Amino acid sequence: MDFTERSCREFTELLASKSPVPGGGGASALVGAIGVALGDMVGEFTVGKKKYESVEEDIKSLMARAQELRKRLLECVERDAAAFEPLSRAYAMPQDAPERGEVMEKCLRDAAVPPLEIFDLCCEAIELQREFAEKGSALVISDAATGVVLCWAAMYGAAVNVKVNTKLMRDREYAEKINIHIDESMEKYWRVAEDVYKSVYGRFC
Repeated sequence: MDFTERSCREFTELLASKSPVPGGGGASALVGAIGVALGDMVGEFTVGKKKYESVEEDIKSLMARAQELRKRLLECVERDAAAFEPLSRAYAMPQDAPERGEVMEKCLRDAAVPPLEIFDLCCEAIELQREFAEKGSALVISDAATGVVLCWAAMYGAAVNVKVNTKLMRDREYAEKINIHIDESMEKYWRVAEDVYKSVYGRFC
């Protein structure tokens, strides 16, 4: 599908079209990748500066992880689209088809996997942004705040794209295990993201 090879204009036109993919999951992954890239940018403006030499090795480690997260989030754009297509076909099956329930259950599970990965990656990205904001160059600290807000939004977008699938699963024990993970992580990481943003925003007030 190569959605990430499209221009920004083409990608947003696809989002705005009747095409079922990319959708909310892919959009969340892309927003998360942009958010974590801003953290990496903070690192680029920090390393090599005498003022920050005491944290340089920490920043380099953060940058390496940020680059890996960005790569994985972009891969999730494609995986999310690929996982949704079988589900869309399952929805189109006749209601009385004997195999429909089993097919739907498998497709719902498969479709929940990419947004769940996006969600977890965004949670980690929020943690990274906290460290970039604490240790990075003050000249680009607003980019860490912008990055954490984008990762925050991407986390929320991914969460709802997980739950739209778990809501319909017949295996409620499996579904609730995922739901609890989402709920507990959201409760933790929205607070982290808000604290980072308020801390940076407060410097300019």
